[in-house]
Amino acid sequence: MSEKHPVIAVTGSSGAGTSTVKSSFEHIFRRERLTAAVVEGDSFHRYDRESMKQAVADSEKNNGRPISHFGPEANEFEKLETLFKEYGDTGSGKTRLYLHNEEEAQPWNQKPGTFTPWSSIPQGTDLLFYEGLHGGVKSDTADVAKYVDLLVGVVPIVNLEWIQKIHRDTSARGYSPEAVTHTILRRMHDYVHYITPQFSRTHINFQRVPMVDTSNPFIAREIPTLDESLVVIRFRNAEKVDFVNLLAMIHDSFMSRPNTIVVPGGKMGMAMEVILTPLILDMIAKK
Repeated sequence: MSEKHPVIAVTGSSGAGTSTVKSSFEHIFRRERLTAAVVEGDSFHRYDRESMKQAVADSEKNNGRPISHFGPEANEFEKLETLFKEYGDTGSGKTRLYLHNEEEAQPWNQKPGTFTPWSSIPQGTDLLFYEGLHGGVKSDTADVAKYVDLLVGVVPIVNLEWIQKIHRDTSARGYSPEAVTHTILRRMHDYVHYITPQFSRTHINFQRVPMVDTSNPFIAREIPTLDESLVVIRFRNAEKVDFVNLLAMIHDSFMSRPNTIVVPGGKMGMAMEVILTPLILDMIAKK
């Protein structure tokens, strides 16, 4: 961790509301005129798209525990840890891009599903901003969370996460419901051991909870919207939080525990900006 070169990490899985999170941070950085070195979690996968398919098939064929993008076998946890540590020390470090689709791949003259070459973050950024699956991960060989100055968790309840994955993979990627269910089961060991423990290390958690029936995610026909949800916000250091001010600024919010505030889902972005802006400005002031 470094006051001179702060590292902010948002960790969360699919369906957590990552687009809302990214927009909220972009608003803060633009409004406060901060230059962020943006790092995407997919950039630290170990395999490109085709190699990952083969690695998964090989792990299943050999009757071992199948690998997944949630676990250490398919990710470069050590390189991510090195990046956070090096950025904290020097304000730079090695990163790359994962090219998800034709639009992203075309400027690089590469195929979708591949990585760009590793390159150094230019000097002069105000902070590093990571958004992905593993901003607070720990494994036998790496402790990424150790080098994060502000760790924010964004997570839906698990049934909502599954609903979003099933809908996305069947409608946008052409998978059958059975294939998506198989993927969910294949990733379960890594989900339990490497994804969920991160949310006990976060400084702040934003958890989205639907207010509609999601009891059987495998037959759900619609994805609950933000307006059909509440967001449960838990603070690790609650004694430093001005809850009276937050409740006054975020209408229709309430406290459910001494360290927890609940806000309407439609106000998730606003709540993030209200809560996170002073924390980020405090880090910048300490530089």
